[in-house]
Amino acid sequence: MKHLAAFGRFWWDFVIGDDWIAAAGVLAGLVVTALVAAWWVLPPAVALVLAFTLVRATRQA
Repeated sequence: MKHLAAFGRFWWDFVIGDDWIAAAGVLAGLVVTALVAAWWVLPPAVALVLAFTLVRATRQA
């Protein structure tokens, strides 16, 4: 059980990391891409999430 918990903590830290908002934005992009069934939705969604997180990080610094 200890190894399973460590495995789960690794993936949580790898996917969520320091910015849960970025992970949620990418997940929302994946959901919209699946609902619309158009692959071209994901690249602009990821670019928007990246731009948002960069603006937010530079304002905090």
